[in-house]
Amino acid sequence: MTAMRDTYKKISPDTIERVRQIDLLTYMQTYEVDNLVRMGAKTYRTREHDSLKISNGKWFWWSRGFGGVSALDYLIKVREMKFTDAVQLLAGSGIEYETYSKQNEPPREKRLELPARNRNCSRVICYLKSRGLHEALIHECIRTGLIYESAKYHNAVFVGKDEKGIPKYAACRGTVTGSSFKGDVSGSDKNFSFRLASAKKSNSVHLFEAAIDLLSYATYLMWEGQDYHRENLLSLSGVYQPNDSGEMKIPIALKYFLKQHEEIQKIYLHLDNDEAGRSSAQAITAELEDRYQVIDCHPSTGKDVNDFLLTYLQSKRRGRNKVFAAERELEIG
Repeated sequence: MTAMRDTYKKISPDTIERVRQIDLLTYMQTYEVDNLVRMGAKTYRTREHDSLKISNGKWFWWSRGFGGVSALDYLIKVREMKFTDAVQLLAGSGIEYETYSKQNEPPREKRLELPARNRNCSRVICYLKSRGLHEALIHECIRTGLIYESAKYHNAVFVGKDEKGIPKYAACRGTVTGSSFKGDVSGSDKNFSFRLASAKKSNSVHLFEAAIDLLSYATYLMWEGQDYHRENLLSLSGVYQPNDSGEMKIPIALKYFLKQHEEIQKIYLHLDNDEAGRSSAQAITAELEDRYQVIDCHPSTGKDVNDFLLTYLQSKRRGRNKVFAAERELEIG
């Protein structure tokens, strides 16, 4: 009986490799023919998503800013199916399994699978500048390897490193106009979420939901004549909400950071101005206020720190325009 319980079944590598070779057009013509609309001799779109185009063996969902090659990519990214369910659907009766003993299987090491780098970061630079980020900050992050542009989809990749400078975490953000694509890279360890560490020891840390918010705050400090290198800026890689009983685990990135930096006394919360962000801020405060000074610094305007930055920059531009107009009047006078 013990031997039976310790024996497991998994899909064979040969089956997975065979399934990966199935292109989306072939899948659609077999399983979703009513969802397929011909646009040209070799170009199709789906009826369900008119911006999802299929051409030359590849597909791309333009409104979401991501795509793929295989039908497997489509089922996982668009249909949001689990990997095993998608493989089973595509393999059908031809699926093969292997048996293995979990007791004898060595533990798998978590390995970060960083996307291949593009030869330049031009699209990412344009995208980040459109979000109001300071150009000098963008170039510094690119130079230090904290940000780069992926080769395949031209996503912005935000990298988190360990104490030795080895990448351990990465998050992708779509750069196509109107895209809302974002997600962690496979193998990411949120202990090492995206951050900008202070150049000298500091007794405080600023928390943000996402890398864009963190960089927006650093940009705000630059415009205010302050040096962001003097601050610890840490992204939580998402919002963490309490459970139904109001209890909440400390975010992984914060827990690790506090363990590594015993000098921290103050925690500044720059979480979003929505229900999730507010409830998360309250829960973090309740969990840590007996050990740290927790200060809620949610954005005064807009949904998040990036919204605040864009409003702030618009205000500065209006101010400069007023000064310019006054100077022109003096010149004319």
